[in-house]
Amino acid sequence: QVPLVESGGGSVQAGGSLRLSCAASGNTLSTHCMEWFRQAPGKEREGVASIDLDGSATYRISVEGRFTISKDNAKNTLYLQMNSLKPEDTAMYYCAAGPLCRGLPRYVSFWGQGTQVTVSS
Repeated sequence: QVPLVESGGGSVQAGGSLRLSCAASGNTLSTHCMEWFRQAPGKEREGVASIDLDGSATYRISVEGRFTISKDNAKNTLYLQMNSLKPEDTAMYYCAAGPLCRGLPRYVSFWGQGTQVTVSS
């Protein structure tokens, strides 16, 4: 089991910003693809952003240009900077680690407990 602990969620108005953090253990960030997923009530969990071992990042189309995924291997921490937030970004956000960056839950090996993001209009 790889512990992943998210923080940084909260409530903001549309147009605002939040930065999520995910604290990992050991060398997790340098040995796994790291991803952010989100799940809104009544909807399936969806991939938001991924960052591979070489630092290359991919994004869900709806967040591209607004969200930035990054990682600090020395601090064992994954980040998601979220700008220009919209009400439709409201969801529980999960940090995830796995062998492949596919943006799909079935490829994830380890999950964090989630942090809630609420965007009001």
